[in-house]
Amino acid sequence: MRLSLAVILAVGFVAPAFALESNVKTLKVERGLTPEGQKCVECHAEKHPGIISDWTASRHGHVGVSCIDCHSVDKGSPMAAQNCPGVKGTDIYVTTMVTPATCGRCHAKEVEEFSKSGHFRGSLQYNVPEGRNYKSMTALIEKHEGQGMDKYKRASEMAGCMQCHGSKISMGADKRPTQESWPAAGVGTIWPDGTVGNCVVCHTRHRFNIAEARKPAACASCHLGPDHPDIEIFENSKHGHIYNAEGTKWNFDSAPDAWEPGDYRAPTCAVCHMSGIGALTSTHNISERLKWNLWAKESTVRNSQDPLSPLTGDGAEGRKKMTMVCSNCHSSLHTENFFKQADLNVELYNEGYYQPAEAMRKELADKKLLKDNPWDDEFQIVYYHLWHHEGRRMRQGAVMNGPDYAHWHGVFELQQDLYKLKSIYNKRMKTGAIED
Repeated sequence: MRLSLAVILAVGFVAPAFALESNVKTLKVERGLTPEGQKCVECHAEKHPGIISDWTASRHGHVGVSCIDCHSVDKGSPMAAQNCPGVKGTDIYVTTMVTPATCGRCHAKEVEEFSKSGHFRGSLQYNVPEGRNYKSMTALIEKHEGQGMDKYKRASEMAGCMQCHGSKISMGADKRPTQESWPAAGVGTIWPDGTVGNCVVCHTRHRFNIAEARKPAACASCHLGPDHPDIEIFENSKHGHIYNAEGTKWNFDSAPDAWEPGDYRAPTCAVCHMSGIGALTSTHNISERLKWNLWAKESTVRNSQDPLSPLTGDGAEGRKKMTMVCSNCHSSLHTENFFKQADLNVELYNEGYYQPAEAMRKELADKKLLKDNPWDDEFQIVYYHLWHHEGRRMRQGAVMNGPDYAHWHGVFELQQDLYKLKSIYNKRMKTGAIED
């Protein structure tokens, strides 16, 4: 039996003292919901009207998927609680956290694809999974950025790292996530039920809008800055130029695998890395269309099925698929020559910059001519910037058509890094000592 629900949602502003009445907007919502779903919507309409406003405009709202459908869990779940007044004393248990296990009930393909991607590794890579060692990341966060003060040892992680990478959610005695691990907006969040991922990073709650996830801003909150300025590179590219000129007029609402050239005139991040285009179907495995690892110390062609490997993916197949993306708008000559140019730049980085720098670093380490604290050692600081900052910009700028990042913010700064490393190396090798 279809149940109707009328909710009057008041959204307005606090009127100034001299105003006779406030400006109130009313929104009537009628949905076919369960009685439990009705209670949730009625309560949140009063207490959190922004949530209900988003939900009413969402696909979930249109098909009658309500709060209880996503937030209810089995009694035995590590997240199960009854701290919501609406379910206290009933046989219903709820949680504030919605994990991939819940999303996967309807979106199984997307969750499966995500689990094979580099995004899956986001938080695992510095939460030290079994058999892997990322202690240097923990040392940077706690010892150096937190200055060894116990109170602040995770402050930089909470405000920075985990908001992109994700956190490992811990639970308090009240069955609510702890302050140290929540809120976390990171794509690789590790949940108490053991699942990994965070769909709302790209499809923000409670609207879950596909158009929002297709726009470059969805990627820009994490893929920016000195170490991976992907949004800046995109805006430096001709693709970004066209998007900035006319992107507000494009159609971002087409169904998956139906969003094709014509809806847009140039690709966004999602078009190249995820969307169905031409003969390619949509994917939530953002590693699937990549040839190189462009963020590691040395770039290698991808060749692993392990999502925790830096080389996750199939590089040869990835290049074929990305070429298919390009073929929807470009000739084969244009695409083939572009990738040959980009590959030369990646190889130049490997052979001309990283390999010589690593050879010097290794020799200095063997002769005990590096400081124990890498962040108080000029050689190690420059070495880090060479691969983690300038080196990434050089490689990513070349492959994503951002010439200023490939050159002036990339290789031009890299050659200065290398000369500085050679100067420090020669001095230490000659004197047998670390300079003051």
